[in-house]
This record gives sequence, structure tokens and C-alpha cells, in this order.
Amino acid sequence: MRRVAFTGSHFTGQQIVKASAGNLKRLQLELGGKSPDVVFADADLEAAVPGAAMAAFNNSGQICSAGTRMFVERKIYEEFSARVAEFGKTLRVGNSADPKTEIGPLVSAEQLDRVTGYLTIGRQEGARVLSGGQQLTDGDLAKGYFVPPTVFADVKDDMRIAREEIFGPVISAIPFTDIEEVIERSNSTHFGLGAGIWTKDVSKAHKLARGIRSGSVWINCYQASDPAVPFGGYKMSGYGRERGKQHVEDHLNVKAVWIKTD
Repeated sequence: MRRVAFTGSHFTGQQIVKASAGNLKRLQLELGGKSPDVVFADADLEAAVPGAAMAAFNNSGQICSAGTRMFVERKIYEEFSARVAEFGKTLRVGNSADPKTEIGPLVSAEQLDRVTGYLTIGRQEGARVLSGGQQLTDGDLAKGYFVPPTVFADVKDDMRIAREEIFGPVISAIPFTDIEEVIERSNSTHFGLGAGIWTKDVSKAHKLARGIRSGSVWINCYQASDPAVPFGGYKMSGYGRERGKQHVEDHLNVKAVWIKTD
């Protein structure tokens, strides 16, 4: 085996890097994230509300690039956060084998304990629960690992729920004032996998996209993908790329051949 591609936590990724030192095996690592999803007051809110919600709630939040740090421009912060919370309440949680289900269970009892632990931590840190916030135990849901879409408001950048990857359907809603501020705060993380931007101002979107250090930036959408477009991260989110020509190039090695004909 000449190359290893790994998708998972940055803790496991670090161990793989250590193990590769003995033979300098080539690696491609797609690791964790704590991705910012930035919503400006000039955004199309009818699109941004479900877009920002599902950026974190899709697949029960078990997506490494989920937009779990939702930065909202202060002038619309309370309204927008409340609307995202209300949208989350409309999502049908249940058995993933049921076609009507929109939010399924977490993957294991261990992950359930981890996510519900962070729900407790969020309240202890002083965050305000707008929706969700505890395990679902009614009826058949008591038999599974179900956590409802959860929105925390009044989140500060130094709170654990804003800094650590939860890997569950949990949004930390954080207000911001201007573009320079939100670029700096978006980058104030060990991770750099994805980022979202919601605005009608294209120049503003490009400025923010240039400033945020992440492998993917989605503007007025989230988690869009294409086999031709590379995907991967910065910083503790890993290195190397999946998809695109970069993915193929990572499997190749350059060889120089010299021939003297005289």
C-alpha cells in the first residue's frame, strides 16, 4: 500500500500521521471541522433560513463540514436565529428507514452521550436554548439515539460548543457587526474545512471567501458538490483533496528521465 486516504476525526488523523513517519507513506486526510456559516442582513432570508438550518441539521449533524457556527449580522440576529430554530422544529425526526423522516438518529450510543453532553455544556456555559436541547424519549424515539435540531443563542466564541466539533444537529448562533470582524472570528478555530456565506452582495461574498481559511466556500448554498471540484481542508481539517484533478494527482509521483544521445 503506497498511499492512505482517511476520513474521520483529527485525533485519529494525528495518529495516522505519526504512524506514517516510519516509511513516509503518502497521506490524504479529510478530518474534522467547526465551519462558519455567515449570514448578512442583505441575504435572501427565505433561502438562508432553511439553507443555514440544513447546513448543520442535515444527516443529524454528522457531517465534518457542517455549518455549526452560524454568524448572523447583529441587526437581524434575533429574528434570524428564531426563524432557524422554528424551521428546525418543523423537521420530522424518526426512523431513517421511514421515507417521511427528515432527521434520523445519531450513529451510536457513544455518540448520543457525546452530543447530549455538549447540550449540557452549552447550558452550563450560559448559552440560551432556542430549540431542542435534549434527547428525544417520547414513544418509539426512546428506543433510539435521537436528538432534535438544536439552536443555541447568546453563544460566545470561547464557549466549548463554539470551538469543539460536536458532530450532532447543534447550531451555535453568534452575532457579528462587520465583515472584517467576522473574517477574523471565522478563522479563530483549529479547523478549516468549509464555510458558508449568505448575501446578495457579490463583492462582499468574494472578499469574505478570500479571507476565510477553509477548503470550500459555499455562497448562497451549502454542501454543494461535484466530482470535478476538489474537497479538503486547511489546518487541523487535514490535507490533500478528494475529487477533482487534485485527487488523481495525489496518487501520482513525478519521475524525471534523462537520456544522453551522444
